[in-house]
Amino acid sequence: MESERSEKDLIVDVTSTDVHIALMENHRLIELNKESSKGHSFSVGDVYLGRVKKLLPALNAAFVDIGDKKEAFIHYLDLGFYFTSFDEFVRRSNPNTDLEQLYSSIKIGPILEKEGRIENVLKQGQMLMVQIVKEPISTKGSRLTAEISLAGRNIVLIPFAEKVSISQKISSKEEKRRLETLVRSILPKNYGAIIRTAAEGKNAAVLVAELKSLIQKWEGSWQKVAKSKNIQLLFTEYSKTTTILRDLLNDSFSNIHINDENVFEETKKYISLISPDQEKIVKLYDGKEKIFDHFEVTRQIKSSFGKVVPMKQGAYLVIESTEALNVIDVNSGIRAKTSDQEENTFEVNKIAAEEIARQLRLRDMGGIIIVDFIDMESGEHRNELHKYMQELMENDRAKHNVLPLTKFGLMQITRQRIRPVTEINTSEVCPVCHGTGKIASSVIIDEQIERNIAYQVEHGKTALTLKVSPILGAYLKRGQTMLSDKSFLGKWKKKYRCRINIEEVTDFSVLQNELFDEKGERL
Repeated sequence: MESERSEKDLIVDVTSTDVHIALMENHRLIELNKESSKGHSFSVGDVYLGRVKKLLPALNAAFVDIGDKKEAFIHYLDLGFYFTSFDEFVRRSNPNTDLEQLYSSIKIGPILEKEGRIENVLKQGQMLMVQIVKEPISTKGSRLTAEISLAGRNIVLIPFAEKVSISQKISSKEEKRRLETLVRSILPKNYGAIIRTAAEGKNAAVLVAELKSLIQKWEGSWQKVAKSKNIQLLFTEYSKTTTILRDLLNDSFSNIHINDENVFEETKKYISLISPDQEKIVKLYDGKEKIFDHFEVTRQIKSSFGKVVPMKQGAYLVIESTEALNVIDVNSGIRAKTSDQEENTFEVNKIAAEEIARQLRLRDMGGIIIVDFIDMESGEHRNELHKYMQELMENDRAKHNVLPLTKFGLMQITRQRIRPVTEINTSEVCPVCHGTGKIASSVIIDEQIERNIAYQVEHGKTALTLKVSPILGAYLKRGQTMLSDKSFLGKWKKKYRCRINIEEVTDFSVLQNELFDEKGERL
C-alpha cells in the first residue's frame, strides 16, 4: 500500500521512435507508459472532427469515422446535454466568420432529452466534434463522447457550459468560495469548469495561467473546423509525460529524470505552469549508461512482465490474459515461516495482493480480473484479505471494484478498461539454437569450436578467450582426443600456435560457447 511519505520518481526515456515513461515509487516500478514519437495513435483525450458513418437505432448509437480503420462508437447518452450548441458551432463556422463572436453568440441549449433517440439528432454524413474516452481495444474501435472537456492539473475546462463545479474533496467552505469566485471571474462567456482537488491553496496567478492555456488550446482548433469540414484531428491531450504529471504530481514527487533536451524543456515549462515551486525537480540525464539501465527500470521490466511473476521467498504469480478476462493464480512456492499452515497461507496471500495491485497498474489490465488465492479456512482471514486488497487499490486512478472472496478462494476485480493491456515480450532468442529449438550434435561440438578458432587464427588473431559452460570447459580442458592423450585445448594450442584461454561462465547452457579476441570483442 502506498505510504504517505513514499517518494515518486519519473524516468523518461526518449528514443528516435518512442518515448517510454516509468513511474517509480520508492525505486519500485509501478506504472509503465509508452507513446510513439512518430505518427499519431488514437489516444484518450484526443479531439476529432468526425463523420457519422452509420446509425444504429436498435442500440441508440452510431458509428463515427475519425480516420481509424476501426469505426468509433458513440451512444446517444454520450452526446452530452448541450450537443446542439456544439453542432451549431460546427455548422456555422467558416473562414469568413469571426469565430470568437460566433462562439460567444451561440445560445447554450436546449438540453437533449434523456430518453431521446439518436436518429432524431444525428444523420448519416453529419460532421461532429468528438473526444476519445476509450482507446481501440482488440476488434473494437474507440469509444467517443461529444461532451468535450480539456483537463488541466487544477481545472477542467468545459466549452458550451455555464456551471462551475468544485471537487468534494475540498472541505473548506471558504476555500471553495474563493476558488469559485476566482474561476467565475476569469471564465469567458459560454465556458464552464470543474475545479479539481489539486487547486486547493493555489494562488490566482497559477490558476489564471492554466485556464488561459486551456482556452487557447480549445480556440486554437476553431480554424481547422472553419477551413475544412473533413475528418481530422483537432487537438491532442498533452504528451503522456505531462498527462501523468497532471494526474499524479504532488509533494511526494522527488525527481523527474529525462534524457532528451527538448522533452526536458517541455516538461519544465509545463511544471512551471501548474506548480512553479516544483520546477527544480526536473533533471536532464546525460550519463553514458542508458537511462532505464541506470535507474534499474530495465531489470524490473524483465522480471515483472513475464507470465510467471516471482515474489518474496519463493512465492509467485501466474498471469494469463484472454479476450474475455484476466486470470491470476497465486502459488506459495517453498515459503514457510511458521508451522501454522493457515497463517502461512494468509501471509502469502497478502504478499500476492500487494504484487497484484502493482501488476494491475503496471500492465494497465482492465475488464474482469479473477484472482485464485490459496484456499483459507478462516472466514476472518478472507474478510481481512478483501479489505487489504481494497486498501491497496485506493491509489489506482482507474475506476475499479473489488468483490469479496468466494468459498473457493476466488476474488473478482473489475477495473476500467480504457487502453489495451500492456504486453512486453521478456523472452530472448536462445543463443545456442537461435530460436529453431534444435542444437547441433554434442558429439561434434569440439569440431565446431576448432573450425572457429582456425578461422580466427587465419585472419591474424593470436590470443583468444573461449567462454563456455563449466561442463563444456571441463570436457575441453581435461577430455582426451582420439589420436593422443592431450586435451582438446592442448591440441589446439600446439596446432594453431596461439594462446587460448578458457573462461567458464555459470549462466551458459551446456553447449553454449563464445569466442573473444584480446581486446574483449566478440568474434
